[in-house]
Amino acid sequence: MNKHTIVPESPVPPKGDAARAPHPLIGAEFVIAAAEPSQFPQAGPAEAAFAGRSNAGKSSAINALAARNRLAFASRTPGRTQQIVFFRLRSGDYVADLPGYGYAAVPKEVKEIWQDFLWGYVTTRPTLVALVAMVEARRGRKEADEALLQGFLPSGRPVLLLATKIDKLTATERRASLAGIRARLDEAFAAFAPAVPDRK
Repeated sequence: MNKHTIVPESPVPPKGDAARAPHPLIGAEFVIAAAEPSQFPQAGPAEAAFAGRSNAGKSSAINALAARNRLAFASRTPGRTQQIVFFRLRSGDYVADLPGYGYAAVPKEVKEIWQDFLWGYVTTRPTLVALVAMVEARRGRKEADEALLQGFLPSGRPVLLLATKIDKLTATERRASLAGIRARLDEAFAAFAPAVPDRK
């Protein structure tokens, strides 16, 4: 079973029954912006988390999937989100919007505190069943992205690698970007699983 999949931000729309079914994020509701583990929803329902570097497009992706403009707060300032924001799905499960890692326009000591908070959630949260790792297509995979996956993949939980802002590239640039991301993924994580080609 493949444990990580690469897809562009705008994959081919589904057909048939899949096209008629509402996306799982449609109808999602904000629950809490947690600044510490004691504020997390009670463990039980499954959670999927959106993670990525600061300004990679996590909140924008959640809003697009939920067909809402401001379900998740999308800031123009990298590093503005410093909490784990939970949304409850119609199914009762949760989606978590994680703080961006890497560059952030905040003091170093503040960044270190919330990056430790993020790492603790990703590596120890018992109800976290899947990760959507956001990578900006124009920049490709970075060391911080790989560090996050190094802490998550050994658990065997699935990862979807979502290439964001791909609409800002030409068709040739898109192919080169996805090929580069896939090659680096295979090189860094060959021990876990092969990459799955993006859908055309």
